Amino acid sequence: MAEQAKKEVVIQVRGLVNAFGSKVIHDHIDLDVYRGEVLGVVGGSGSGKSVLLRSIIGLIRPQAGTVDVFGQPTSGDIESPAMRELEMRWGVLFQEGALFSSQTVAENIQVPLREYTSMSQELMDEIACMKLGMVGLAADAGAKYPSELSGGMKKRAGLARALALDPELLFLDEPTAGLDPISANQFDELIKQLQKILGLTVFLVTHDLDSLRAVTDRIAVLVNKKLVIGTISELRQNKDPWIQDYFSGVRGRAALASEEAH
Repeated sequence: MAEQAKKEVVIQVRGLVNAFGSKVIHDHIDLDVYRGEVLGVVGGSGSGKSVLLRSIIGLIRPQAGTVDVFGQPTSGDIESPAMRELEMRWGVLFQEGALFSSQTVAENIQVPLREYTSMSQELMDEIACMKLGMVGLAADAGAKYPSELSGGMKKRAGLARALALDPELLFLDEPTAGLDPISANQFDELIKQLQKILGLTVFLVTHDLDSLRAVTDRIAVLVNKKLVIGTISELRQNKDPWIQDYFSGVRGRAALASEEAH
């Protein structure tokens, strides 16, 4: 705990409540995410993993509680100058990449540049090309449309867009969902490399145990409308039935055996 007290808190959630009608999703949850760490977020279907992410970046206004990112609240007017400044410091990769189908990959990458800067087209073209290389895509991918890309390439293109403004903080929503095991492993390795090279703080929503083992420092488990936070080894000792089944069930044991074999 003393070590954590020395770390800079990038995301601070206190007393967060989210509900849809009478159905409570999050019941007064607290969370600190520290600079430079990769935090994995898991939970069962309907536990509100993506809802938590969207609450943090201001797309969903919670019923109660506070969310601060870089010391600034995110629950205000999303069009305010302060919020726009915050948005320039983070990048988001939504599920399926969320690319605009009518725009080329390069144009997709340039969307944040057009939204938040007034740089020239020539400079935006250079940046798009650089970001493509950063995520392992060839330069000629920039002229293609999303429909011409494989699932893995779409995720990489979406990641390139999320990195367009050189963010300090990266939000990833199910980045390996729908990918085959080889592509998923390659994407995990890419995230790990980028996090180290760029010094990113990463908020990773996933259901993939292999991703959790490969890239996360800590894991936040959404269970019974609350958060249980710890390392994989710590969570394996937790007695909650869902956590036990997830980390110590058949798939959890298989993933652990694979890890130990390496």
